[in-house]
Formats: sequence, structure tokens, C-alpha cells
Amino acid sequence: MKIVVQKFGGTSVKDDESRHMAMKHVACAVKKGFKAAVVVSAIGRKGAPYATDSLLELVGNEKSKLSPREMDMLVSVGEVISAAVFCEMLKENGLKATAMTGPDAGFKTNNDYRNAKVIDVEKQNVMEAFKSFDVVVVAGFQGLSKSGHVTTLGRGGSDTSAALLGAALGAEYCDIFTDVSGMMTADPRLVEKAKFLKNVSYEEVANMAHEGAKVIHPRAVEVAQQAHLPLRIRSTWDDVDETGTVISDRNLAINHYRTVTGIAHQTGLTQFTVKSEDCSADRLFDLLAVNDLSVDFINISPEKYVFNLNREHSLVAKTVLSEAGIPVSIVEDCVKVSIVGAGIMGTPGITAKMVGALMREKIEILQTTDSYTTIWVLVHGKDLKRAVNVLHETFLGE
Repeated sequence: MKIVVQKFGGTSVKDDESRHMAMKHVACAVKKGFKAAVVVSAIGRKGAPYATDSLLELVGNEKSKLSPREMDMLVSVGEVISAAVFCEMLKENGLKATAMTGPDAGFKTNNDYRNAKVIDVEKQNVMEAFKSFDVVVVAGFQGLSKSGHVTTLGRGGSDTSAALLGAALGAEYCDIFTDVSGMMTADPRLVEKAKFLKNVSYEEVANMAHEGAKVIHPRAVEVAQQAHLPLRIRSTWDDVDETGTVISDRNLAINHYRTVTGIAHQTGLTQFTVKSEDCSADRLFDLLAVNDLSVDFINISPEKYVFNLNREHSLVAKTVLSEAGIPVSIVEDCVKVSIVGAGIMGTPGITAKMVGALMREKIEILQTTDSYTTIWVLVHGKDLKRAVNVLHETFLGE
């Protein structure tokens, strides 16, 4: 039995027109002899009646009195509605289809409501359904806790659902359908000369996703890599023969692998600086951890500790540090810009080239660090467009 997993995001199932486009890709897979496990997100985005954000607004979002378990009970409804609606369309158009919730499809999670981790995917129900149906439509983003309650997997959870299901079913590949035709070397809304990437390695796209590229959730890439499951980023609106960007193991046979694959960015950061004379490092970071504040982009020196938080967490951190009597210097509206590439490791001069390009444009660098595949810089938000364009031209220009 040949199986393919196809995941359709909120914009791909937002209305009848979008769902008809999605259905064409499902029908094509069936026509080619595949059994299709179709994972769907909630219908539409914020403002649409059954979108996750819209459901949260019904109970006041973070001000809600509902427990995390009860919140999961509410927001999981969006994907269930989407699965039933899409399944109805498939049936009306002659496809043999059935719909399942995440728990129906065998997703078992821990009890960490609102951000559950999948412990196992029991594939029996889906495989049994394939004996009678060509398509199984599965509600993404959800599973069943150890306590027997519905859970949700956090933002981007439907991507993770699709990758996990593909790995469990031994799928030949997993298609992530969205509103773009694949991965680009940078955000085309900021960089007019951004280029299409036909092939990219798991490591590269995971790093791009971690650093702000929103085409796919990094956890989904990590799952696919562990299972050696090829991923394809495709547009729901493209022709059924357009395969988009293929994500797979890096081809080690290529002697001259590209140094830099793409430029990513993450907005809405706040930079915090605490002098070491005012607070010890262990006290500072223990305090942040106790308050569930996930710090990013950390530089520690004998004189000071510098770190960043997103907009939501920075509001909490200001209060926590103030109440603890810890003086702090703050720079608002920062942006992390990254160059990502499997070829960065072992290639001398990349950081110098990056810093030089930004300095020539008189872009102030607030912070910098690197890893074996990524180099990050922190700049002011006002410099974002200039920074990503000069780095794209420097490393990915003609």
C-alpha cells in the first residue's frame, strides 16, 4: 500500500474555493494509486468564525477563567469542524473518504495541555480505514492525553501532526500545502530578489524555521528528519504537478555545497542587559526560568549578561526583574537577522563578511553569535529591510 500524507493549513481550507483547490491535490494522489492521509488545520485565520484565535476570543483569550484542559477542549473544535467539512466535500465529489479526530487517528500525548507532546501515534485505526476508504481526513493539532482528555500541540501543531502521521504510516512523502509555492532564500515581501529553493536539507530548513521563516514548523522538520521522511512545501493554488520545495537529507555527494541557503528574521524582540555586579548569572536565569520565560540569543561576559525575549515575555520580565530589585537596561523593537547554511561550518570569513556588509550600510549591530550552520545578529527594527536586503545581496546575489 502506497501512502502519502497531505497537510492543508488554515488558508487552504478557508472557503469553498480554497477547499476545491485542495481537493484537486487529494484527487490527484488517489488517481496515482496512493492512499491519502489528509491533515487539516482549523478553517481560516483570525476573524474566521472557527479559527483558533476566534475560538479563544470567545472566552477572553489569556484572561479566560477556563483551565488549560478546558481551553484545549474549546480550541480543538476548530480542526474537527474543518475535517468534517472537507470530508463532506470529498464525498460529494466521488472520493471514498472518512474523517477522524486526532484521538481517533491514534495520537497519544502527555498531559501538558495547550502545548502537548506526542508520545505515540497508534496507526491501527487509520490503516484499518484504508481498507475501505482512499482518503482519511484527520483533524490536526490535537491528541488524547494520558488522562483521557483532548489536548492540543501548540502553534504549528498541524505541521507536526502531519509529520508524525507520515512517520507512523511509513508514508512515501509528506506534503505541506500552504499559500506559497515553496521555500525562498528570504521573505519575498522584504527582499524582491529572493529566490526559490527547489531542494533544501532538513538541517537548513529547520534552522530557517527556528529563526523566523514561517513556512513550516521546525518540530515537523525534526520529526521528518528522524524518520527520513521527505517533505515537500507546496502551494494549494499551484498545478498538481508542481512539487514545490523538496526537503530531505543533505546530499553528501555534492562536493561544493552552497555556503548560505537563506536569510531569516524574527521581529518583536526586546534586548535586556544586566550588569554582573548587580546580579549573579544563576540567580538571574533561575528567576526567568521559574516564571516560564524562554530567553533567546544569550551573551554572557564577566561584566554583563545580555539576552532577548519576545514581546509577550518581555512584559512579564520587566515586572519580575523590577520586583526582584535587579537593575536592567532595555532596548525595545529589536530584530534578529540570521544567515543560515550547511556550508557555513568550516568556511572562514563568513562572520567578517556579514559584519562588514552591515557596517557599510551603517546598520548598528546590538549583538551577535553563531553556531555551525547559523550566524545571528541583533539590529534595530527600523533597520530590518535594509539588513535583510544587504545580506541577501552579499551572500546570495548573482
